[in-house]
Amino acid sequence: MEILLLGSELLRQKAGPVEEINGDIALLASGMIEAMHDGKGIGLAGPQVGVMKRIFVVHVEGDVPRVFINPSIVGTSEEQVKYEEGCLSIPGVYTDVIRSGTVKVQAWNEKGRRFILETEGILARVILHEYDHLEGVLFIDRISEVKRNRINAKFEKRGKA
Repeated sequence: MEILLLGSELLRQKAGPVEEINGDIALLASGMIEAMHDGKGIGLAGPQVGVMKRIFVVHVEGDVPRVFINPSIVGTSEEQVKYEEGCLSIPGVYTDVIRSGTVKVQAWNEKGRRFILETEGILARVILHEYDHLEGVLFIDRISEVKRNRINAKFEKRGKA
């Protein structure tokens, strides 16, 4: 499974819903978890692998791999937390991003079971980061324009090299 990099138009498009949770979706989720682990990441969304469906996977240290299908953010905390983020689609770039400290998300797993998860810390951050991917938003969209332009320029040079 190839991970798309900054500059790919697919990363800027909004993903559509998963119409049916079946064996193909379970296989996709499994492949995404493998690609995420291969890339040494802790989250991966459908659009990052060219699948324009509302699915993402996460696996943070001390937790099990989780699959989120057709997720919706039910709530977030008012408390905002700054933390360094990176992204498999923007390799080698890490910068502080401010996000809500907690999130409540409703989704379905790869077996078609609906669940609600309320969490905080790194898991909350990864969920919010991956949810952004489903909306065509990258973490660099949440930083200053000056930093974002610098990162975009670096990737444009890399693409022309």
